[in-house]
Amino acid sequence: MAAASGQQIQQNDSSSGGRRGGYRSNARNPPYLPTPTERLSLLAYPVILAFGTLFSILSPETRAAPYDAGRQSHAQDHTAPSYFARKDNLLNVLFVKRGWAWVTAAFVAFALFGHPALLASTRRRIHAVTRWALITACWVLVTQWCFGPPLIDRGFRITGGRCQAAHEAVAKEGLGAADTKDVFTAAACRAAGGRWSGGHDISGHVFLLVLGSYFLAQEGGWVLVRAGALARPAGVREERCVVMPDGAVKGAGVEAERDGDGGGDGGAYDPALGLAGRFAVAVIVLCLWMLLMTAIYFHTWFEKLTGLLVALMAIYGVYFVPRFVPAVRPFIGLPGI
Repeated sequence: MAAASGQQIQQNDSSSGGRRGGYRSNARNPPYLPTPTERLSLLAYPVILAFGTLFSILSPETRAAPYDAGRQSHAQDHTAPSYFARKDNLLNVLFVKRGWAWVTAAFVAFALFGHPALLASTRRRIHAVTRWALITACWVLVTQWCFGPPLIDRGFRITGGRCQAAHEAVAKEGLGAADTKDVFTAAACRAAGGRWSGGHDISGHVFLLVLGSYFLAQEGGWVLVRAGALARPAGVREERCVVMPDGAVKGAGVEAERDGDGGGDGGAYDPALGLAGRFAVAVIVLCLWMLLMTAIYFHTWFEKLTGLLVALMAIYGVYFVPRFVPAVRPFIGLPGI
């Protein structure tokens, strides 16, 4: 009987070791790649843009409406193919034009007043605010100011774009007006009664809506994952993996336990979002809806693609690079940990 028991224990150890070995080889998510759910959420953006672009090509109303390439939109009169094709629609004026204020308000409400992971830890709150500051800095540099004109305007000028009013002034007044032409940004050009002409205009709407919605999804989504509120297929492991200072690849929960916080991606949180969480979800939904409207009615496909790519670069730098660069994690952390 003792021999049989020993043989059974040995077999159990062998099968357990096989499962552990299989877990190491098959179940872990590479630290430099998104987890399965993250991949699905990121895939939603190009799918929305592709669907909107295809719809704009196939829809008779959209194809029949005059399109102004200089303003990246359809004619803003009775011939506009939809209410959402007009730049003065309420969601564009009240939500998109003030988009980062809405994103920030949702983050403050959810992270500082309703996020269960952050309410219990000052360090987590500091990390969350640091991530917000980094994402906000990306938004400012790309769309508002980058030691002068923002990156969108700089890219437009580098690719041959110009302010039509300034160009005409140069033609009339000679080379002395060239300095005026060089300092124009998109906002200054509009204020002077001019319009952008030529060049490649990265879609600021796409950049803002993708960056803002994914920022809120990252900050709040991991709470739902840890609470078990997001269903996932059997055998799919959702835990993020990180590179430790010694080079070992481990689950993010290991680092959280080492720091005395416990949990990780396998911890337990209250799945209820509360009012703050519902507000954040509402902002995300509005972002996705206006992203679809932008895809259908505004910009060329290439302008929308570059807006998406620039947003994804910022997202990867803030939310994925820290997973495989251990020197960065102590300063900005990971959402929910």
